[in-house]
Amino acid sequence: MKVKFTLTMDDLTVDDLHYDEVVIDWISEVEQEEVLDLSQKWITSQNFLTRRMIGLQRVGESSLTIEPLDESSIRDENAMSE
Repeated sequence: MKVKFTLTMDDLTVDDLHYDEVVIDWISEVEQEEVLDLSQKWITSQNFLTRRMIGLQRVGESSLTIEPLDESSIRDENAMSE
């Protein structure tokens, strides 16, 4: 299934530089089990991001939105990026 991920990080430090907010979004083809696994790791791990992102030293607040997409949503996303 196609899924849109949106990662929002506030008050973060990357390579000793401070950023108020960074938002990253992407679309991936994933299995439902992968989404469940990622969600569980996100909820249970305090250092989920800093262990996975090179240069990320600290994050104040963060959120991960996982949104299943249908074909019309994918077309709308493609039209907005052009």
